[in-house]
Amino acid sequence: MRICALVWALLAASAACAAESPSWATKDLRAGIIGTDNGHAVAFSGAFKGHPEWRIKTVVAYKGGSPDMPFSADRIEGISAKVRENGVEFVDSIEELLKRVDVVHLHSVDGRPHLAQATPVFKAGKRLFIDKPLAATVADAHAIMELSKQTGTPYFSSSTMRFRGNLAQLRDNPGVGKVLKVQMPRGGPGLMNGAYGIHENEMLFTVMGTGCISVTKTEEGYVGKWKDGRLGIVGATKMGDKAPRIQVVGTDGKADYVDSGGVYDALIRATAEFFHTGKPPVEPEVAVEIIEFMVAAQFSRERSGAEVTLEEVRKPPASTYAEPIRIRGKSATKTSPAGSKE
Repeated sequence: MRICALVWALLAASAACAAESPSWATKDLRAGIIGTDNGHAVAFSGAFKGHPEWRIKTVVAYKGGSPDMPFSADRIEGISAKVRENGVEFVDSIEELLKRVDVVHLHSVDGRPHLAQATPVFKAGKRLFIDKPLAATVADAHAIMELSKQTGTPYFSSSTMRFRGNLAQLRDNPGVGKVLKVQMPRGGPGLMNGAYGIHENEMLFTVMGTGCISVTKTEEGYVGKWKDGRLGIVGATKMGDKAPRIQVVGTDGKADYVDSGGVYDALIRATAEFFHTGKPPVEPEVAVEIIEFMVAAQFSRERSGAEVTLEEVRKPPASTYAEPIRIRGKSATKTSPAGSKE
């Protein structure tokens, strides 16, 4: 009798420990990958496989890749092999992929093809996550947002850093008072060639929100001016060697952000919920303004610290400017900030 009771207790405990599907996971979804030149393709497909309670399975992938970008071309086969280990099949076209999936996560490390890759996804009505960077140019970023509106197909784009620990809580820290500025020792231009420059800018906008009107390269760093008077500074040069990842300065004090890891899980879970609900955790305008901020920072650097408005970079020729691709530390193409080849 005691043995039976023990067995039943163990079975009950095992059932309790088994992960239950969250309320938003209402049906089984098939996901497809576009772009397996990015390790995030492995992380996402692996997480979906490891969380069956989310009811999403990545079933098929399209390699993509950019032959003229070493950061893409040198990694695509190795990453693709790891994606296959997660039970993912490969197809030769995005059109074939779309026939077999319900949702898409786009991870191409090069932002240049994102618009072309996303277009058939939007037209097919498949919910879409676009990995950083959203696009390589301001014009493409706006075109992606407009396509989403025209087709009624939701999407979102984000760096993993937006979902870092208690980052969002810095916005409403009661000990700071009215926020005057947010500063961090890293960040600035750098959309291409690995696109890691976007991470700090993503964190800045997580705390500051939208509303930046201009960027100026100064001795203090890249200073963004918000329409309500707040300042957002990336690449801050006067924070010292032991500076926090982010610091918020207000009328009543300061608050530092302490890095806490756990990046992928939070982003991927947010993506899973979005795939089910269609409600993006990041509004499209945020990702677009981050691209505008980074291009304005690039222009200010090229113009010896002149103030550059985001309004300027929204218009041609500035809106079509793309950072040159670098091959082994050298530029493959040289493009002027005015948008014309030199």
